Amino acid sequence: MRDAETVLGIIQQRGRQGLPLEDIYRQLFNVDLYLRAYAHLYQNQGAMTPGVSGETVDGMSLAKIEKLIGQLRSESYRWTPVKRVYIPKKNGKLRPLGIPSWSDKLLQEVIRLILEAYYEPQFNEHSHGFRPKHGCHTALQEIAATWTGTKWFIEGDIAQFFDTIDFEALLQILGEKLHDNRFLRLIENLLKAGYMENLKQHQTLSGAPQGSGVSPILSNIYLDRLDTFVEKTLIPEYNRGQKRSHYKPYSDKNARVKFLQQKGKLTEARKLHVQVQNMPSVDPFDPNYRRLRYVRYADDVLFGFAGPKQEAEEIKAKLADFLKTTLKLELSAEKTLITHAPTQAARFLGYDITVMFSNSRHDHRGHRTINGRIGLRVPAEVVEKLCRRYMRDGKPSHRNELFRDEDFSIITQYGAEYRGIVQYYLLAQNVGWLWKLHWVMKTSLLRTLASKYKSTLMQMARKYTTTIATEHGTIQCVQVTVEREGQGKKPLVARFGGLHLRPKKQAVVLDLNPFVILSHNRTEILKRLLADKCELCGATEKIEVHHIRKLADLKKNGKQQVPGWVERMSARRRKTLMVCSKCHDEIHAGKI
Repeated sequence: MRDAETVLGIIQQRGRQGLPLEDIYRQLFNVDLYLRAYAHLYQNQGAMTPGVSGETVDGMSLAKIEKLIGQLRSESYRWTPVKRVYIPKKNGKLRPLGIPSWSDKLLQEVIRLILEAYYEPQFNEHSHGFRPKHGCHTALQEIAATWTGTKWFIEGDIAQFFDTIDFEALLQILGEKLHDNRFLRLIENLLKAGYMENLKQHQTLSGAPQGSGVSPILSNIYLDRLDTFVEKTLIPEYNRGQKRSHYKPYSDKNARVKFLQQKGKLTEARKLHVQVQNMPSVDPFDPNYRRLRYVRYADDVLFGFAGPKQEAEEIKAKLADFLKTTLKLELSAEKTLITHAPTQAARFLGYDITVMFSNSRHDHRGHRTINGRIGLRVPAEVVEKLCRRYMRDGKPSHRNELFRDEDFSIITQYGAEYRGIVQYYLLAQNVGWLWKLHWVMKTSLLRTLASKYKSTLMQMARKYTTTIATEHGTIQCVQVTVEREGQGKKPLVARFGGLHLRPKKQAVVLDLNPFVILSHNRTEILKRLLADKCELCGATEKIEVHHIRKLADLKKNGKQQVPGWVERMSARRRKTLMVCSKCHDEIHAGKI
């Protein structure tokens, strides 16, 4: 049997060539694909979250994989309904989230690997969501690099996209290139598996369940039709001209400036030159020039249009008509906006997208370098909203829920939260605005430590503040160092801050690449599983994987005698342990 890398490589090659994919269902019998899927999933926090059946990653084994494959061979596998929970959205509403059982998660990941290997080479270059080597930053970088001269932003948002995907349309799209009815039927049954809420099962008549492992790739396959429509219909229809024609008033006055300079009338020439610098050099209303640009991240769409507003309205109407008639989707009326780019900002992926103008910035040739270029900015309300998370009554406040944690964990928590925000907004020209967030979070951190030790903020600042060296010079941060026993072991360092708020042009946040070679940790767990040996008693039958949610859970024994399996997992800093079914039962029963 071929290994997963070979199978996915063959599928990927057919995708590059645009050839249909046949007899895919048989690939679901490949054990190595399930091992690859398990290596992708086991470290996720959701792996220990039970679905309707109560099954989690704990107890994973080769026998479970063989049983699942046996059910697929006989076509007796049945998807279980997902457990529905609700998570809050930014606007105060709730978003439904489906939690599948572990076996369903594993099979969905195998299906995702196959679909992504085949469809990824065919996706449009302007699609950035849920794709390897793509992400929010690559979408924003494309806008900043190529949308110069934009006059109108058309912000498109599909209303309740994941809940309204049409099953028949999706299966028809899949069936055009996937020539395997068993595989298509398996996906259809997944979509129609339903959900459990308040102990009652409900049917699903449309949509892809959010929380499902295959929903992102299915959504991209579905919306690839939109990308094709924009690329082959809208853009050719509205693009015209190679470049704008010269603006005659600018050319005439610029020629007058040179004439005055030659005559020695420098004062008059300088005054006229100031007027020229406030005029466009090319005709902003050139009827023979249009440019339409497009980028999509999941169901968020943004167009940049250089042309009259009337045609921007036409583009919006044609977009809405295509979505309704072809994909059975609706544009959100309140979120689909037409924005005048020179005077207003469009909101996309948490950034303000603006068009910049400055008559004082010139290159070595004396040409203006800013006018018409795209600017990326941190919205002021975003900074205020982020600050409010760490404030109470308008002032930075301590966090009671962290009092029982070690200082190392508290500073690590704050550091990770701050670092994630900064790294996301490093593309913004005004990323320096996040210094306010830095001050609020630092004050909240020091007050949390001060409240924990019944001390003062200043005492905590003197104790934990240090200066570190960076590529841009020294900078202060809050830091704690934990020495480790053993020769040659480096100390553990937790740090808050230590980041220079300077804008960068390179992408930082990328979606995960499913084709990347497995990391050492993931390869190591597969070797341990395939070794088929209990790491406690040495037995070689019925080996399962004991999982815990996090290493901190091992410390809950307090001063009681620590079991051997806890000592082993703590010493190796692993959240997994290969055990036989007998030892596994005794671990859960507390008998070891």
